[in-house]
Amino acid sequence: MTKLGRWPNVLGTLLGPSLVATLLALLLLTTHPDSCDGQRESQLRLGKAINIFIRYGYLSISMKVISYNDSETWLFKEPTKNIFKGLDLLKTEEYEVKPGIFNGDFHMEFCDNKRQLFQAYFRDFQIERLDSPWRAYTEGWHTEIAAKKLGIQSKYLERDDYCYVLVRVSRFRDSAKFARVIPPNQVLESDVARRVQGVTIGDTTSAVQFMNKYGTHYINSYVTGNSLYQVFVFNKRNYAHIKEKLKSRGVLALSKVDLYDHFAPWYVEHMGKIRCASGNTTVEAWASRKLRLSY
Repeated sequence: MTKLGRWPNVLGTLLGPSLVATLLALLLLTTHPDSCDGQRESQLRLGKAINIFIRYGYLSISMKVISYNDSETWLFKEPTKNIFKGLDLLKTEEYEVKPGIFNGDFHMEFCDNKRQLFQAYFRDFQIERLDSPWRAYTEGWHTEIAAKKLGIQSKYLERDDYCYVLVRVSRFRDSAKFARVIPPNQVLESDVARRVQGVTIGDTTSAVQFMNKYGTHYINSYVTGNSLYQVFVFNKRNYAHIKEKLKSRGVLALSKVDLYDHFAPWYVEHMGKIRCASGNTTVEAWASRKLRLSY
């Protein structure tokens, strides 16, 4: 898979000149699920634990990480638990202090198949001891569900005849991480410490009961914000042509005319809808309207 880094000018070509002028301003104004300090404290505090395995393959149902038709401001539908005491000295947090300044990222990824497309979307998600964390979110997706979330027609995911380019612009808001690893002797919450004593090595039942109540993984780091993304579907011939051109000449060597032609409706097999990761349908409708006007 080829990942091409930040190049803001490409966005204007891919999504249309009329869209790029207001896109960054839109991302600055978009309401995010984590906009409430109380919710940030209760749902995203470092060290809080969540059970990953109970919905393995369907984590996008439990975590709002991709477009979801839901106006509620939830982030985790599964309960989170406090496990450790005294973590304040171990963590570092950064909150947005200048709302008028854009802090974000733009990238596009070339995906040879459906598996790489899923992997590209969840590239920044990491789950300890899982080599392919994206599977925890997508393994249970039916074709129709995957297509809806990605903004494309399901027939383009049913066969291996197509390749994809994922284009995404992200706006970051808050971030936090542990400055160092939590030590093995970190003090546990009292009820957690008591239940740990009841877990017997080799006893599956006691281990599962503990995980169901207190989770399997804790939040080690996070970045909040929002993003707009779009999937372009190519037949293999056109995809190979543009990928080879970028590989041999480099992105900066391509003119705006080249990019416009290669990502225009007459060259791509299917232009997906612009989706908003937070599920904001107003933003999606606005972006779709601007895209139609630009061609």
